[in-house]
Amino acid sequence: MKANQLTQQEYTSWYTSYIEKAGDNDLIEELEISVHRLIRFVQNIPMDKFDYRYAEGKWTIKDILQHLIDAERIFAYRALRFARNDQTPLASFEEDDYAIQADGSRRSIQDLLTEVAVVRQATLSLFKSLTQQELLRIGVASGKPMSVRALGFVIIGHQNHHQGVFEERYL
Repeated sequence: MKANQLTQQEYTSWYTSYIEKAGDNDLIEELEISVHRLIRFVQNIPMDKFDYRYAEGKWTIKDILQHLIDAERIFAYRALRFARNDQTPLASFEEDDYAIQADGSRRSIQDLLTEVAVVRQATLSLFKSLTQQELLRIGVASGKPMSVRALGFVIIGHQNHHQGVFEERYL
């Protein structure tokens, strides 16, 4: 299953850019390889850049890594709920509030990268366990419908988006 196989009914237009950034690979393959690509990329960033902010009030690279961890956990939780046919609408989350509370800047880069890998392994285990029928199930989050498989591609595209931000604004 590839991102271009998703229908417009499986996600809201707000997620279109993430879906487009998910790449052309199979969902499981891209979940596996994209995390390694991110970790290798971050390991090659000069140490003095990890706490750099390109403008007042913007997140550091460490803050963004923490944000990726938090967001992936939330997206995977949504995927689990929807896959299990839970029809309870799920609330949105305020990423800026999470970033303030998490304070990624206090953590080491190695600790953050380890957690990125561990969270992705859990996400992979979840998606590998799902049937085709479960992947097609749709639930409601933030007041909008979303399929389980679309959430998988959002996880990838969200990561790719932020890696692009690293390249454009931090390096």
